[in-house]
Amino acid sequence: MIRMTAAATLLLAGFLSPAAAQQTVTRQQVDDRKAVIATVEPIRELVARARIGGTIVALSVREGDQVAAGDRIALVVDPKLALQIQALESRIQAQSAAREQAQIDLNRIEQLRTSGTVSQAQLDQARTRLNMAERTYLALRSDREVVEQQSTEGGVLAPASGRVLKVPVSVGSVVLPGETIATLATDNYILRLQLPERHARFMKAGDEILVGSRGLQQQDQETLRPGRVRLVYPQIDQGRVIADAEVDGLGDFFVGERTRVYVTTGKRDALVVPADLVYRRYGVSYVKLKDGTEVVVQPGLPVDGGIEILSGLNEGDAVVRP
Repeated sequence: MIRMTAAATLLLAGFLSPAAAQQTVTRQQVDDRKAVIATVEPIRELVARARIGGTIVALSVREGDQVAAGDRIALVVDPKLALQIQALESRIQAQSAAREQAQIDLNRIEQLRTSGTVSQAQLDQARTRLNMAERTYLALRSDREVVEQQSTEGGVLAPASGRVLKVPVSVGSVVLPGETIATLATDNYILRLQLPERHARFMKAGDEILVGSRGLQQQDQETLRPGRVRLVYPQIDQGRVIADAEVDGLGDFFVGERTRVYVTTGKRDALVVPADLVYRRYGVSYVKLKDGTEVVVQPGLPVDGGIEILSGLNEGDAVVRP
């Protein structure tokens, strides 16, 4: 039993020996990533407009509110519509009476025609008057339905779910048909990148990017989030190629907020070591050489196979786990 324990101890020591954990620093090709500034933008920016002219009597949203598709944002009232409905109602009642009278006249003339008292021309005129009265009555009812529909269109509805960016009006404002009541950003946000023209040939849809933490200040040991290029616009604007990237977790960002993004602009040689060989002490990064010497290094971005070392090591150095 003692012999087995000793053998196991020796075997474990062999696995944990520095020689077993030794790594030789070599150069390898990595993605040449450049830091650029990206802006958080909505995929679509929608506008809620007034469908009728009038006065805003109710405004139920303000900047920053979350709305769902179909929610009422504001209510526009035009007092003239109610007056038009009243006027049309009176005309409909008058025309209804005229139609009834035309029907009575036609019935009387038809009776007189059977006895030969009136001519056929008078009968035809009576039928024409009744037909005109019917058509006028139906036209007035259609006009009333149009005005009633306009009165129901005073509610300004959200065209889609999203967040309210701007509300340029207030209660009591007079608006015209088609005037903007609120500007909305859809729930889905993207990062809009602008790169120098020389990098245009390297960018394509589907490329992976790395997104830094919020804000423009670079932090030590920050967590980089992966993203993917969604669209590269075919037009270069003022020497810049524009691309959109999709990244998870942008819902709590401000629209227009800027952040750092690392994009691939080709390949280059770099010194790479496994990430678990780099350790930090008092804010300084170290690696341990084979002879036990601790060397201060400047780590770069994570790459395939480990982490890039910008300074502190040379090709061929043997490093071990701390």
